[in-house]
Amino acid sequence: MKSYFCYSVLCILSISLSRVGGDEHTHIYEDNDEVVLWMNTVGPYHNRQETYGYFSLPFCVGSKESISHYHETLGEALQGVELEFSGLDIEFKADISRTPYCEIKLTDEKLKAFVYAVKNHYWYQMYIDDLPIWGIVGDEGGHNNEVGYYIWTHKKLDMGYNGKHIVDVNLTSENKVKLELNAFIPFTYEVNWYRSNTKFEDRFDKYLDPNFFQHRIHWFSIFNSFMMVIFLVGLVSMILMRTLRKDYARYSKDEELDDMERDLGDEYGWKQVHGDVFRPASNAMLFSALIGAGYQVTVVTLSVIIFAILGELYTERGSLLSTSIFVYAATSPVNGYFGGGLYARLGGKIWIKQMLLSAFMLPALVCGTAFFINFIAIYYHASRAIPFGTMVAVTCICLFVILPLTLVGTVLGRNLAGQPDYPCRINAVPRPIPEKKWFMEPFVIIFLGGILPFGSIFIEMYFIFTSFWAYKIYYVYGFMLLVFLILMIVTVCVTIVCTYFLLNAEDYRWQWTSFLAAASTSGYVYMYSFYYFFFKTKMYGLFQTAFYFGYMALFSMALGIMCGTVGYVGTSLFVRKIYSTVKID
Repeated sequence: MKSYFCYSVLCILSISLSRVGGDEHTHIYEDNDEVVLWMNTVGPYHNRQETYGYFSLPFCVGSKESISHYHETLGEALQGVELEFSGLDIEFKADISRTPYCEIKLTDEKLKAFVYAVKNHYWYQMYIDDLPIWGIVGDEGGHNNEVGYYIWTHKKLDMGYNGKHIVDVNLTSENKVKLELNAFIPFTYEVNWYRSNTKFEDRFDKYLDPNFFQHRIHWFSIFNSFMMVIFLVGLVSMILMRTLRKDYARYSKDEELDDMERDLGDEYGWKQVHGDVFRPASNAMLFSALIGAGYQVTVVTLSVIIFAILGELYTERGSLLSTSIFVYAATSPVNGYFGGGLYARLGGKIWIKQMLLSAFMLPALVCGTAFFINFIAIYYHASRAIPFGTMVAVTCICLFVILPLTLVGTVLGRNLAGQPDYPCRINAVPRPIPEKKWFMEPFVIIFLGGILPFGSIFIEMYFIFTSFWAYKIYYVYGFMLLVFLILMIVTVCVTIVCTYFLLNAEDYRWQWTSFLAAASTSGYVYMYSFYYFFFKTKMYGLFQTAFYFGYMALFSMALGIMCGTVGYVGTSLFVRKIYSTVKID
């Protein structure tokens, strides 16, 4: 990470020294300072993630000496940002009339490339002072409905300024030219500056869509989820407290009986498994690694949402991803502490192996999926292909940041939270699990456990999916924080109810059941992603399909680990509470 940071700093310094006056890093310009138009990517409109370098199409570069493209942050590199200098000479507050800057001859290869781009509705993206600009490559049909393929050859840039800041950029594509073999196509541009009253802090507001994100359906979903929380909390409090009160009264009465009367009595329920309820979960190493990763993912999610609310991360390219990577690496001790402590309480001995599994399980799954998709991106020559240097940087972060911090957390967890302090002693011989009705089986509870949590977030999932897979910028992180808290509360309540029914059926396998019942929410989210792909988008092609379902699988997996951990932690507190309240002889 340090070497990557130094490389970025050197790139920034070299670019800054090659120019005079203000630049896009300070966002402050003096009159006639150079303004750089960066060309980013081009790709089909309906496949937002299938992007290629702008000059992968046979566009030509302006006459001005080019500036090497660079990646300013790790997040930009991972997101496939390919900034290349356009070669256009633009100066702050200096109008430029229609000016030709290059000309191309349409050879057979170039003609096929442009025709393919027009057929598939290719759009391109540019940046001026970090402000994104979108334009369409061409169009089918011309004047008088003449059949053919046309491209736009004139870029008209209307740029607003407020003081020394650029606060608005608008692109108008003009001069439609028909694509014909061996035709010479000149490209032109013009720049018009105007004074704007838009404040620099508000210049990204034009890209936001408040009518979409603050629609009445959005507010209704929040209200509906909030009412669900009130209902569930009240239901859990009323049913469980009334039921437990009856159980306590019955068990207190049973304690007054002698041993023979107790043996002859009809005893059943959660008290009967007190000698097995704190028995270590099966596959303790994997279970503790999942819980440790879940703690970390929960902290990272909450932290990034808060940072996004306070810092408006959507205004900077790749800043949200860079922040997520930094927070994830910095919170590695959380993973080690809770995962290592739980593993020690479960009686685990191979703590180094558990620590390695806990540290690398989630990064390995993410990197493995990303690298698989990367091979497809390389085959397609897409800009989403992750550069080798970025792969090395991510690997170094895992080895030299995440691993040592996880080790520190594991050592602290084993020493500070590694001693079991269960309120009931564990029987030497496991109690047989009696037969029960089919709907009390763990796999049925797991299948049904995620329905209500998913119901509390599925409307918000639509907005999140649309912002990532379509041309919307997600900025309502206050809503996301509220939905996140609602999801946590609903998950805990549902998991506690499921666990109580399981224990009442004298089945003490509650650890994995509580985790998987809460984690099953992610299964419903992933199924919803199929519906969204086929009915809400027009995505097509191997690359976009692999990209979509690959990263949706990672998103669902992380959501499942987070919900499973929250459900287990809440259930664990509940189980401790009920078994510590009842006196066990």
